[in-house]
Amino acid sequence: MSAFHVLMLPGDGIGPEVLAVAEHALTTVCATGNFAIETTTHPFGGAAYDAHGVPVTEATLAAASAADAVLLGAVGGPQYDTVDPAVRPERGLLALRKHLGVYANLRPARCFPALAHASPLKAELTRNVDILFVRELIGGIYFGEPRGIDGPPGERRGYNTMVYSEPEIARIVRRAFGLAQKRRKRLTSVDKANVLEVHRLWRRVVDGIAPEFPDVAVDHLYVDNCAMQLATRPGQFDVVVTGNLFGDILSDEAAALTGSLGVLPSAALGEGPGLFEPVHGSAPDIAGQGIANPIAAVLSAAMLLRWSAKRNDLALRLERAVDDCLGAGLRTADLFTGRTGERQVGTQALGDAIIDALSTGPSRVAKKSPTVKIPRVGDATGGIQ
Repeated sequence: MSAFHVLMLPGDGIGPEVLAVAEHALTTVCATGNFAIETTTHPFGGAAYDAHGVPVTEATLAAASAADAVLLGAVGGPQYDTVDPAVRPERGLLALRKHLGVYANLRPARCFPALAHASPLKAELTRNVDILFVRELIGGIYFGEPRGIDGPPGERRGYNTMVYSEPEIARIVRRAFGLAQKRRKRLTSVDKANVLEVHRLWRRVVDGIAPEFPDVAVDHLYVDNCAMQLATRPGQFDVVVTGNLFGDILSDEAAALTGSLGVLPSAALGEGPGLFEPVHGSAPDIAGQGIANPIAAVLSAAMLLRWSAKRNDLALRLERAVDDCLGAGLRTADLFTGRTGERQVGTQALGDAIIDALSTGPSRVAKKSPTVKIPRVGDATGGIQ
């Protein structure tokens, strides 16, 4: 039986640091689970632009198509702000998503019990919060045409086009209904149907499909109301389905409920290889300092095992190892608050602890991991995700 092949795209900023930890965790759990896996690495994003003048090469796109799954770090950085928009690192990410046809972006937002105090909301609001955002990923305003900036200085006009076809809406909505059936059987569709024609169509398609899933309760929320409800009653949500733009914004808002973008993974699925990446960006302000949080990258590897490799058992082992480390009080700088029982560690130390927890459990992890003194920094952000 041939090995399961993963294409690694470290990207920019903290991407190479967190992806190195994720790759180690992935190969370790597969070795202990008797699952043959092999990896190859290509430059991507700003790294590819520096080497080849484009954010993604044809060779990388071909390698992605040939792989069983793709694991990505992050893209972007301030050094690319002035390059031609057509070859900025973020354009490579959009091109890769479109090339793979990964239309369904799954972004779980789960509040870890050990991090309840890190949320900006009261603990009673975040207790048991477990939301799955299903974001349409390769349509909408990020891809619509025409787009551009024209006109003379002082009279310029910028424009983008939001467009969705009925088949595009139907396939993401059916995927979301199917996921809701396997969870708590509640689906919330988010739109702006009171203003936008494209979302009036979206709502009609949702209502037309709902009878196919009679066991799932479905409701509609305008995006502004949904944003408010996430901050005041997040526990009401189960599966949330929405378009590209709103999904990008709302899933990041939900991520803030957990205390840090650094702990949240994502999966992008279509009919071929899946694309898995942390929700956070490249965080250029902390790149190379060894303090980035690798948890989101590790959990993205767990999603890869669950959705592409169909090894839910191995995915659960990775997730439990992360839970063990958080339960033992290990914290990177974005999560460290100085509370009793917390120990501040760097990227590699937390990665080593996760590897150790795969076989030894939380008690030994807490004893072995060294404490480091690092100034607290902001969440890992930067770059379109």
